[in-house]
Amino acid sequence: MKPTISDVAKKAGVSIATVSRILNGLPGYTEKTRKAVLNVIGEIGYKPNAIARGLVKKHTYTMGVLLPNISSRLASALLKGIEDAAHRLGYSVIICNTDNDGKRTVEYLNVLAEKQIDGIIIASEWLKDAYGEALSAMKIPVVLVLTVSYRFQIPYIKIDDKQAAYQATKYLIEKGHKEIGMIGGSAKDMISGLPRIEGYKQALADYNLTITEDRIASGNFAYKSGIRCMEELFQKVPEITAVFAASDEMALGALSFAYKKGIKVPDDLSIIGYDDTQDAEMTIPPLTTVHQPVYEMGEKSVEMLFGAKKAAESIIIPHYIVERDSVKKIN
Repeated sequence: MKPTISDVAKKAGVSIATVSRILNGLPGYTEKTRKAVLNVIGEIGYKPNAIARGLVKKHTYTMGVLLPNISSRLASALLKGIEDAAHRLGYSVIICNTDNDGKRTVEYLNVLAEKQIDGIIIASEWLKDAYGEALSAMKIPVVLVLTVSYRFQIPYIKIDDKQAAYQATKYLIEKGHKEIGMIGGSAKDMISGLPRIEGYKQALADYNLTITEDRIASGNFAYKSGIRCMEELFQKVPEITAVFAASDEMALGALSFAYKKGIKVPDDLSIIGYDDTQDAEMTIPPLTTVHQPVYEMGEKSVEMLFGAKKAAESIIIPHYIVERDSVKKIN
């Protein structure tokens, strides 16, 4: 049988109430008694009941994470950062896969409210009015990651997507490329789609290069859409010498299409990605890409959620380009 709080009290020679006060950080005992109780707990392997502790401290030591796709490399790195930081602070994590259109988001928010969780992180999802209103009613800390809300004043942590896309396009231009296509998200996607398209267009405009809509193929940031988008560009604008892909997964799709068509990367076509996931290092050739410190953003989001008494401040995290072998300099 598992040791109980009664076993601890009996072995330490104190009351159950004293053990409970010590476990929950309440006053009413000497330092000598506290040390004796903790020694007994370690000796017999007693584990306090988290629910009971929650009733005393009005905390459940659980937090929720909502994101639309938990299977991507980006999501894996983010969740690892969140879980590592949560574990250090003594919290358990409930992960909610809201799906790409967010149709499960309100349902999950209701479930998390019933479980009386202590905080929520929402990642890579546009905060619709219904979500914001549900979160406001819960009256718990909330942090956004890889997204932002203009209507609801919720702290966020992300990179500047427009600037990052600008710099990725500028990198290709400085390597001598003038015929540059883009594989991006939808212009209706206010989180990552539109800002990255705007960054791409702004770089071309600043360097007096032609901007045409047929050089932009829209996908959903996933591998298969990268294949489809690269095929679309190949058919419409075969003269392009470089492609900016707004995610590493789509860049992988472009690489796959190029391989099947006998297009050599980077000799015939240069490709730059976005995210710097582990896959970027494993491709052939290794992918030049924009680095997002996603793991660190996951860690930081938990610290923003629980690390301070005052309201957390939003953070724009620096990004940079990781040079590998998928971009060629041309004359």
